[in-house]
Amino acid sequence: MPARTSRSARTSTAAAHSHKSSVGSFNPRASTASRASSSAHLDIPAETPDNALRTQVATVFREAQRTTASHRKLAVTLRKVQEACCYEPTSAKKSAASDFDEDDFNNEFVRCVLRVMPIKKSEGVGEKTIRFIGLFLRHSIEKDNEAMGEVDEDASTMPETPGTRLTGHLVETILPLLTAKDKFVRYRSTQLISHIINSLDAIDDDLFQKLRSGLLKRIRDKEAMVRAQAVLGLGRLAGNQIEAEPNSDDSDDGEAAVGLLEKLLEVLQNDPSADVRRSLLVNLPILPTTLPYLLERARDQDAMTRRAVYSRLLPALGDFRHLSLSMREKLLRSGLRDRDENVRKAAGRLFRERWIEDCAGTPPPAEGGQPEVSPPSIEALLELLERIDVVNSGVENGVALEAMKGFWEGRPDYREAVTFDDNFWETLSAESVFVARSFNDFCRTEGNGKFEYLIEEKLPEVTKVAFYLERYIKVLIDAIQRANEQEVDDEDEEESDTVEQEFIVEQLLHIALTLDYSDEVGRRKMFALLRQTLSIPELPDEVTKLTVNVLRDICAPDSAGEKEFCSIVLEAVADVHDTIVDDHDADADDESFHSAKSEVSSDSTPTKRGKSKTPELSEEEAARKAIKEIMINMKCLHIVQCMLSNVAGNLQQNDHLVSMLNNLVVPAVRSHEAPVRERGLVCLGLCSLLDRSLAEENLTLFMHFFSKGHTALQITALHILTDILNAHGAQLLSANPTLQKVYIKALRSGAKSPEVQAAATVAASKLLLGRVVSDPVVSGELLKTLVVAYFEPASSGNQSVRQALNYFLPVFCYSRPENQELMGSVVLDALHTLYNVREGLDDDDADVEDEMVSLSTIGACLIDWTDPRKCYTPGAAVGIDGEKKNVNSDVHLDLARDVLERLGGNASKEEKKIIAGLLGKLYISPSSSEDKIREVYALVCEAVEGQLLSDATSRNALYKIHVSLGKIVNSLDSAAAAAGPTMLTAGGRRSMSRSASVALSVDGDGDRTAVQGGGKSAVLLNDEEQVIKEEDEEMDETMDTVDGDGEQEDTVVIQRKQGGQGTTRGVDDSLVDDLLTDENEDEF
Repeated sequence: MPARTSRSARTSTAAAHSHKSSVGSFNPRASTASRASSSAHLDIPAETPDNALRTQVATVFREAQRTTASHRKLAVTLRKVQEACCYEPTSAKKSAASDFDEDDFNNEFVRCVLRVMPIKKSEGVGEKTIRFIGLFLRHSIEKDNEAMGEVDEDASTMPETPGTRLTGHLVETILPLLTAKDKFVRYRSTQLISHIINSLDAIDDDLFQKLRSGLLKRIRDKEAMVRAQAVLGLGRLAGNQIEAEPNSDDSDDGEAAVGLLEKLLEVLQNDPSADVRRSLLVNLPILPTTLPYLLERARDQDAMTRRAVYSRLLPALGDFRHLSLSMREKLLRSGLRDRDENVRKAAGRLFRERWIEDCAGTPPPAEGGQPEVSPPSIEALLELLERIDVVNSGVENGVALEAMKGFWEGRPDYREAVTFDDNFWETLSAESVFVARSFNDFCRTEGNGKFEYLIEEKLPEVTKVAFYLERYIKVLIDAIQRANEQEVDDEDEEESDTVEQEFIVEQLLHIALTLDYSDEVGRRKMFALLRQTLSIPELPDEVTKLTVNVLRDICAPDSAGEKEFCSIVLEAVADVHDTIVDDHDADADDESFHSAKSEVSSDSTPTKRGKSKTPELSEEEAARKAIKEIMINMKCLHIVQCMLSNVAGNLQQNDHLVSMLNNLVVPAVRSHEAPVRERGLVCLGLCSLLDRSLAEENLTLFMHFFSKGHTALQITALHILTDILNAHGAQLLSANPTLQKVYIKALRSGAKSPEVQAAATVAASKLLLGRVVSDPVVSGELLKTLVVAYFEPASSGNQSVRQALNYFLPVFCYSRPENQELMGSVVLDALHTLYNVREGLDDDDADVEDEMVSLSTIGACLIDWTDPRKCYTPGAAVGIDGEKKNVNSDVHLDLARDVLERLGGNASKEEKKIIAGLLGKLYISPSSSEDKIREVYALVCEAVEGQLLSDATSRNALYKIHVSLGKIVNSLDSAAAAAGPTMLTAGGRRSMSRSASVALSVDGDGDRTAVQGGGKSAVLLNDEEQVIKEEDEEMDETMDTVDGDGEQEDTVVIQRKQGGQGTTRGVDDSLVDDLLTDENEDEF
C-alpha cells in the first residue's frame, strides 16, 4: 500500500486529500452496550440494518473462530477492510467498504467482539476469537506505523492512528464489563484486556492507567478463572513499569509500580487457586525483589505449580550461578525429593540439561528454541558439583547423590566419555572423587546390571583402590595433625583442607563397600590397610564407621567370620587406648583394659597409681589429662558401637563380645562423665539386642535413664527400649507395667518436651503397626493415647507428631480387621477424654475452634477409621463405585452396643448428644453376625420404647439405626420362615416402636420419599405410596439431617398431638411398622 497519512492526523496535507470525515472523539453510543454492571447478562446494543461492511467483518470473525491456522491471513483481510474505511483510496476501483468511515468500522468490529463476551470458558471458540482480536490489533498498529514512516520511540505520546483509536475504543467499551454480574462476561472481558496488553508493544498512558485500575479490581474476584486472567495482564504491566522506572522522573509512577508488585506478590503467596499462582509465577518479572517469592513456589501445594518452577521459571532465569549456594541446594533438594514424579523429573532434567550447560559455557537458547547440547566436558561437571557444594551435599542423605543418579541416567554421552585413569586417581579432589563414587553406585544399582560392563572398563581393581586409599588416608592424618599444631590464624584454612581430605577418604571407602573381594591379593591388601587404619586415634568418626563397615564386608558372613571381625576390631580398640595412654603413663604396664572407666572427673585428684610414680600435676595439666581420657573412652566406645551395629549373632556365644561388655561397656555406663556414660548406654542397648537375658536385666536401667535424663538421653532410651521390644517380643512389655507407663508418659509430654513426644509417637506407632504389642489392654491404652494426642490442641504446634499420626492412624485401621476392632474399643474412651479437654478450654477464647476441631468432626473421623468397607480384605468383592459390598460390620455393631450402654450411663447431656450422633453414621450390613444383629436390635428397640434420648438430633440417629436393623431382622425372619415354620426367639421378634416419632432418612432401598412444598409435607412409604399429610396445627414436624456417612440429608420426624398431649399409636398403626413392612411379608 502506498504510504498515506491517517485521516485522523489533521495536517493540512492530509486534509487536502481526505474525502471522509474522521471523528477524533469516541462515539458516546459505542459504550452504551457495555453497561452490564447492573445486569446478570450482557446488554447487546440495538441492531442496525445489515450492510456490506457488517457482512465483511462478520465473515472474518466467523472464519477466525474455526481454527487459529488462518488467523494471519484473516488479519490481513480485515486490515484491508479497515484501510478502505480509514484511508483515501489509491485506485479508481471502488470496494464495498469505501462507502463507510472509520467510526463505522470500529462500531462493527466492537459489535462482533461483544458477541464473544458471554461465551463460557469451556467453549474453544472464545479463546480462538480473542487470540485473533489481539493479533489483528497488533497487525493494524504495525501497518499504521509503517504508513507513517519513522516514529520517534522516545516521544512521550503515541501517534494517533486508526489502529490506536480502534484499540482505545475497544478497551473503553470492554472496561465496564469487568464488573458485570455474569461470571463469564467478567472472565471474557478480563481475558481480552489481558491478551491485548500482552499482544501490544506500547499503550497510551491514559489507557494504561485505566487498564491497571480495572484489572486490579479483578484480582479479588470470587471466580478463580477471572483472577487468573487479571494477573496475566498485571504481570506484564508491572514488568513494563519497573523497566521504565529508572528512566522516569515521576516518583508517583515508581511508587505505583512497587505497590502493584506488592499486591501481586501477596496474591502469589495467598491466592487459594493454583491456576492464579501458576499464572503469576510465569508472568511476574524476575527481579531481585521478586525472585525469593517466585522460588518459594517450589514448595507450593499444587504439583503443577511446583513443576513450573523447574520447567519454566528456572530455565528462564538464565545462569543458575546467579543464585546463592544455599538456594541452589534448597531447590535441588525440594525438587528431587518431591512427592510428585513429574516434579522430580523436571528437577532432574534442569540439573543435567540446563545447569551443566551453564557450566560448559553454552549460550542460552533463543526464545522458543531448543537448547544446544554441548559435547561432554568433565571440567563442566566438576564445576557443577563445586557449585552445589558437594562436600556438604554429597554426604549420607545429601541431595548430590540423587542429582548425580539422574545425571548418569539421563546423559549417556557423559557415561561413555568419562575416564578414570591413573592421573585422575593421583590428583583427586572432592568433586572428582564424588564423580567416581556416584558413577560406581549408578552402574552397580541401576539397570539390572546392564551398566556393570562400564565398571570393568573404567574403574580400577581392588588392589589399586587399596593403594589409593592408603595414600589419601595418610594425607588426611597428616592434615589433621597439622591442624592440631597450627596457630589460630591459619586454623580456618587448615580446617577446610581437612574437611576436603576427609570427604575424599569417605568416598573411597564407599567405593570399597561395593567391591568384589574374590581377588585374594586385593582382599588381603585391603584387610591389612583397614586394620591398620582403625588403630589410628585421630581417625574421624565417619571414616571410622565406614572402615568398620568395609571390614565386616571383607570378613566371611558366617559366625566364624563374625568372630574374626569382632576380634580384629577389639584389637584396634586396644591399640587406640594403649597408644594414647602410654603418652601419660609409660610405666603402667599392668594397666587392665577396664581403665576405659573414667577415673578422673573435673574435681577429682590423680589416682593412687599416679601418686606413687607420677609427679603431682598442676590443675591445668590435670584438666587436660581428664579431657584426654574422656576422648580416649569416647573413641573406643564409638568403634565398639560401629562394630555392634554390624553384628547379628548371639552375644553369649562370642567370647570377644562378652569380654568387651564386661571390660569396656559396663564401666562406661557407670562412669561419672556424662558423654562417656551416654555413649556407653547406646553400646549397652546394642548388646541387649543380641541377648534377651541381658535386655531383661537392664530394662530398669534404661527406664531410669529415661526418667532422670535430659531430652536427648530420653530419646535415646526410648529408641533402645523400642528396639528391644521389636527384637525380643512384647512379653517384656506385658511383664513390666512400668515400661508401659514410660511410653504413656512420653506420649503425654508434648507441652514439656515436644521432641520426646515425637520420638515416642513414632516408637509406639511402630510397635502397634508391626503387631509387636498384641495384648489388648496394653495396645488399647497406647492407641487411645495416640488418638488423643492427634486431636488435642497441645500437639497442634508439634508437626512431627501430627504428620506421624496422620499417616499411622488410617494405615493402622485400614490394614487389618483386628486393628479396626481395637480402634472401635477405644473410640468412646478417647471421645470422653477429648470432651474433657475441650471443656477445659476457655469458652471465651475466640480461637477455640482453631485450637481444636469440633467433637462431631472427631467422632466422624473415628467412625470412618472403623468403617469395615475401607479395611483391606483379600478377595473381597468390590462394587462399580469401588466400595466393598456385603462386608461384615460386627465392629460397628459392637460400637453401637457400647454407645447404647454409655447413653444409659451417667454421662453429661452434651456428651450424650455427641455420642448419640455416632449411631447415625454407623454402617450396618446384613452380612454381619446374626446374633449380634438381634442383640443390638433388641437394645435399640428398648432405647426407642424407653425414650432414652430427648433431643431431635439424637432421636433421629437412633431411629435411623432402628429402621436399618429392623429391615435386616425382618429379612432374617422372612428367610427363616421360608426355610420352614420355626419359632422366633425373643431376641428376634419384630419389635414395634411405641414412639410416636419416626426417622425417614435411612440407608434403605430408596422406598420412601420426603415431599415438601407450600408449608406442607408428605411422606411416601413403600410401594403402596401411603401418604401422611401434615395438617395445619395437627402435626408437629421436626427436621434433622443425619446420614450414615457423616453427611446430611433431610429427615422428617412427625408426631401427632391431640388435645395438647402426645399420644402413642398402637402397634398395628405404628409408622415404624410401615417402614419395616416388606412386600414378602404376605408370605407369613
